[in-house]
Amino acid sequence: MSQTRIDVLTLGNAIVDVLAHTDEAFLIQKKVHKGAMQLIDEARAEELYGDMGPAIIVSGGSGANTAAGVASFGVKAGFIGKVKNDETGKLFAHDLKAIDVHYDVALAQDGPATARSFILVTPDGERTMNTYLGACQNLTPDDVNPDTVRASSIVYLEGYLWDPPAAKEAFRKAVRIAHEAGNKVALTLSDAFCVDRYRDEFLGLMRDGSLDILFANIHELQSLYGTSDADTALAAFREENVLGAITRSADGALIVSRGETRAVPAFPVERVVDTTGAGDLFASGFLAGLVKNLDLTDCARLGGLAAAEIISHLGARPQMNLREMAQQEGLLS
Repeated sequence: MSQTRIDVLTLGNAIVDVLAHTDEAFLIQKKVHKGAMQLIDEARAEELYGDMGPAIIVSGGSGANTAAGVASFGVKAGFIGKVKNDETGKLFAHDLKAIDVHYDVALAQDGPATARSFILVTPDGERTMNTYLGACQNLTPDDVNPDTVRASSIVYLEGYLWDPPAAKEAFRKAVRIAHEAGNKVALTLSDAFCVDRYRDEFLGLMRDGSLDILFANIHELQSLYGTSDADTALAAFREENVLGAITRSADGALIVSRGETRAVPAFPVERVVDTTGAGDLFASGFLAGLVKNLDLTDCARLGGLAAAEIISHLGARPQMNLREMAQQEGLLS
C-alpha cells in the first residue's frame, strides 16, 4: 500500500493547553517569567492548575498547532508527537484527526501522563507558558515512520523537541530520511530560552546542512547569535546558507537569504486577545505558501493572515477557515 502524500509533516511536543486570563500580580506571585515558556514538574503543574482562574482546555503544542494551520489552508498535513492513552491524550489525537491531520503515532500505554501547558494570558494578550512535558518526552526514533517522512514535501521540526534526548534522536532521524528523499527540512527556534540552552547545536544544524528553512522571532534570532542588536543578528544570519522567516510582532516579518531581505508588514488585527500560537500559525501560512509555490512575500502574507486570526481569540488552533480567509484577501485562488 502506497503512503499518502503529505505536504507538511511537523514533529513536536504533543501538548494539551490549559488557558486562563490572569494579571501581572499572579505572575509575580507564582514567580514566572512573563512571555516565556518554562518547564515544570507534575507537582508544580497541579499547583498552578489549582490556583489559576477558570480555564479553557484545548489541544495545542507548537508543531501540532502549525499542522492544524496548514490543514486549515487546505494543504495536507501530518504530525508526529507522543501522548499517553489517557483521557487527555485521546482528546489530542481526536482533535488532530477531526481536522484531517495525519497522525499515526502509537499512544503510550504506561509512563507519565499526556503533556499539559498552563498558559497564563495577561490583559495585554501576552502569554506565559508553564509546561509539564509528561508523555511527549518519550517520543523515540521508533515513533518516526520512515515512509511518512519520505512522503512529506517539507518536514518541520519544533525547537522545544530538542530537550529530551530520545526525541532529539527522533529529530535527527527525520532530518536524515527527509534529505535522503530530496525533501526540505525546516526548524522553528521556539523560544529564546530554548535557544540559550542549545545555541551551539542549533547553529550546528544550520551549518552542517541539516536545515533548509529557519523560523524564529527576532528575539530568538538575537539569542542565537548572542547579541542584543537585531541588525547584528540579521547580518550574521545572512551568512548562513538557510532561508529565514523572521517575525517581529506588530512590525511584521522579514524574509532573509544571502541575496536579499524582504520586509512584509503585519496583517491588521482589531484587538489582540492572546498571542499564544502566533509564531506557530505564521509558520503554517508560510509553509502552505511554499507548498503552493507562491512568491516568498506572499508566503509571508499568508503567515501574517494566520497569525492575525490566532491572536484574535483564546487558544492556538484556528477558529476560522484560513483558506477561505486567504481567498477573500486575494492571496489564494
